[in-house]
Amino acid sequence: MTVPKLANAELAVMERLWQKGAQTARLLREHLYPDAANSMHGTIQRLLQRLEDKGFIDRDRDRAAHLFTPRVSREAYAAGRLEALADQVTGGSFVPMITHLVEERKLSDADMERLRRLLEEK
Repeated sequence: MTVPKLANAELAVMERLWQKGAQTARLLREHLYPDAANSMHGTIQRLLQRLEDKGFIDRDRDRAAHLFTPRVSREAYAAGRLEALADQVTGGSFVPMITHLVEERKLSDADMERLRRLLEEK
């Protein structure tokens, strides 16, 4: 699945939506820009429009203050970006990536055990 890469500001909006669920533009603005909330209204509106155009969020227009919800899950976004990285860096193979994580001990014992179980199930 091809998932477009998000800009840092777009990803910050998505992180908040993944954590909290449906949010208004005002709530997002107050969380992401607490010291300059009012002056960032246009910025948040543009970010939300870009995310909607890219298919990452849905906008509920049934209320005066529109509610924005994630359409793409964090897991789906991560999977798509990892696939793109594997295609770009290792010709589509995940083996070099996993090998690095295992050999450099970037995985916890619990993560290693989970990988073992997943491999045994396949």
